[in-house]
Amino acid sequence: MLKAQMTKHLLNIISDRRLALRLRSDHRVARACGFRSRTPSHGLFTHFRHRLGEETYLNIFNELTRKLLESGTIIGKVIAVDSTHLKAYSGRAMDNRTGRSDPDARVGRGRRGFILGYRVHTACCADSELPIAFAPCNENDKVYFEPLLERVHRLEVRFRAVLADAQYSSVNVRDAAEWLGAEPVIPVRRDSRVKALLRVGRDFVARGAKRVVRLFRKRWSIERLFGRAKEWLMLDGLRVRGLTQVSIHVSLSLISMLAVALSAVREGTPGLVRCIKGFVE
Repeated sequence: MLKAQMTKHLLNIISDRRLALRLRSDHRVARACGFRSRTPSHGLFTHFRHRLGEETYLNIFNELTRKLLESGTIIGKVIAVDSTHLKAYSGRAMDNRTGRSDPDARVGRGRRGFILGYRVHTACCADSELPIAFAPCNENDKVYFEPLLERVHRLEVRFRAVLADAQYSSVNVRDAAEWLGAEPVIPVRRDSRVKALLRVGRDFVARGAKRVVRLFRKRWSIERLFGRAKEWLMLDGLRVRGLTQVSIHVSLSLISMLAVALSAVREGTPGLVRCIKGFVE
């Protein structure tokens, strides 16, 4: 059942109903998931997710992360932190703040105006571009910065630098990184009068000390991670409602990403840890 749900994300199957139909008609995919004669109905997948619960999926994600850390694929000396917006599977309620059929969703600022949905706060290894910790929520980025770093630290990842954009620029955020023994590489806001080593102008060019600017350029690793997860693993293809189910959906997307990386390592092709397309085809 777990393999089938990962297959759903790897093959970009948008719903449990279509997954059940695909397993019934495609015997090759059904056998790859471990089904021999009968395949489950779409309702069983919903029941299975509810029975396992959010915590079980998080434990699976953490176990895959540990295996990749042990193999040396995830280094974790430099981590990048950012969030991305997921559009909710609902219209807006009359209060224009929550979802009509998904009250956990919130209206927030996106790249092209205000969007109803959720935010996924993620920390990734800047070298391997693989996720280490995540937290789906509907709150501000800064609220989840310290808890995210603590999750990474509990996995015994001793990171030396934390990269983030100016949205995270605050004294509390920098203190949280330094408290865990890491250098915060975070530019100040454009309207700030504070003299800092790092600043990003309106042309999106980072300016400051050469070492800090060179380190800050690795922050694009998390943007590439979000791009792969959305294009190949249906990260933004929400067909569920409620924060718990959204968290499970995000978990499955990132679990599938880590599973591809682990498969590449075990097959002796570490250069393909980010090549989702190669393993799907």
